[in-house]
Amino acid sequence: MIVNIEIIRTEMRREGEKGYVGNTIFSMEGEKSVYEITFMSKNGKDWDYSLHFTEQSGDEDELLRMDELLVNDDDLYNQLLDAALESFPA
Repeated sequence: MIVNIEIIRTEMRREGEKGYVGNTIFSMEGEKSVYEITFMSKNGKDWDYSLHFTEQSGDEDELLRMDELLVNDDDLYNQLLDAALESFPA
C-alpha cells in the first residue's frame, strides 16, 4: 500500500555517548491529525518509537490505525526514521 505523507519537521540528537533521540513530525494524506513519532536508540542501530499527536489530541482510533500502519509498513517506518537521521548534524 502506498501512503502519501508530508514531513513537516525532523530532528535527531545524541543522548549520552552512544544513544540517539529524534523525531519526525508528519501528516498523512486524508487525515486531519498531525503526528509526531519519536525514535530512541541506545546504539544507533536498534530503534524504538513512540507515536503521538503533535498539535492537539485527536481521535484515539486514528492514532491506533497509524500505529498499526507503522508496525506493518516497513517502508513508511523507514522513511520517517531516515528523515530524522538525515537531520543529524554530521
